[in-house]
Amino acid sequence: MFFKIFIFTTILFQTLLFSSYTAYVVDKSSFIPIEDSTISNSYVSVASDKNGKFSIGTNESILHVKAYGYRPYEINLNNNESVIELEPLNVKALYLSFWHASNNSKRLKEILNIIDKTDINTIIVDVKNEYGSTSYKTSFEQANNYGAHKNRTNRNIEKFMKLMKSKNIYTIARIVTFKDELQASNNPEYAIKKKNGEIWRNHDDMAWVDPFDKRAHKYTISIAEEAAKIGFDEINFDYIRFPARSGLLYSKENTQKNRVLAISSFLASAQDKLRKYGVFISVDTYGNICWSDDDNNIGQTVSSLALHADYLSPMLYPSGFASGSFLVEHPSEHPHAVIFRSIRNIKDRIDLIRVRPWLQHFKDYAHTKKRYGKFEINEQIRATQDINTGGWMMWSPSSRYFLDYFISEDE
Repeated sequence: MFFKIFIFTTILFQTLLFSSYTAYVVDKSSFIPIEDSTISNSYVSVASDKNGKFSIGTNESILHVKAYGYRPYEINLNNNESVIELEPLNVKALYLSFWHASNNSKRLKEILNIIDKTDINTIIVDVKNEYGSTSYKTSFEQANNYGAHKNRTNRNIEKFMKLMKSKNIYTIARIVTFKDELQASNNPEYAIKKKNGEIWRNHDDMAWVDPFDKRAHKYTISIAEEAAKIGFDEINFDYIRFPARSGLLYSKENTQKNRVLAISSFLASAQDKLRKYGVFISVDTYGNICWSDDDNNIGQTVSSLALHADYLSPMLYPSGFASGSFLVEHPSEHPHAVIFRSIRNIKDRIDLIRVRPWLQHFKDYAHTKKRYGKFEINEQIRATQDINTGGWMMWSPSSRYFLDYFISEDE
């Protein structure tokens, strides 16, 4: 009897505490209802129905709305909005590296000039790089104690974000996940090790943390929270995988089932922690994920990642495919075919609006050594348009791009 009274009292209390908010989500351009958009407060999420309608109980004044192919939206309940209009977004992104992330960098100015004169609408910025350094000083003391901020390249991230918002630029924070020299060297107990017990480092002398270890999860998600707080629209996790190397020691048995579960667990935790900020989550993968049914020994499959990440970003660099792939000697000479056929191969596993491949903006290093110019760049972009992806992300290690490459002949 006492238990029943307790349950009744709890429900009554929650009813009094939480007010219900109802509204409709529509496309800003067409006013067509958006089904399955996600509306969240800090703790729960609900989905809109086929009419775009949703109801959510909340005692918070701010809600966040996400839908694939749209910009994120913040609802202020004090405004009494009954119709939420989402702005369509097909991401066309240029990567800005850690070393060029300052407000006064030449590369940033070049990218902003391209954005001003073309339909490029997104910047991807390194927030945590492969070494473990952050491009600006966060309030995450654990990382600061390791010296993560000492090599920072942006001394005024608030100014940077204000500029991005003023230009309506969609911002993506790239965060390297398990490849982290600083974190691993300061926490050898959960660094990946060689069989002799020594910390393992890869070819560029970087240590990794164990993807099975929850402490590694918490660390990177804390830095992702810092990026979300400062106003980034999306968190992009790179190196969210196990090393492509056998014979290493982990805290759990290194099986495919365990690997996939570890990566899925990380993403589920990230979604939970980042819910209150309304940011999208994207994941970088090897290009061959599009051609494999297993996890390639690194813990990534299209189906498992699609359960927890909003967007999938396979690195479909034509130079990254071996001779003979796509039945051609030099895949780098067939940029459209590489992109188009790879994405087409996963359309039964993920809605292609949720796929945004990384494209190649650098010299072919594997085959003919040819320079990738305007034709090759645009053939890759054309492939994403032909297959109707959610956009594309351009990778130039030097962050150097050319305005002419992104201006069509008709303009």
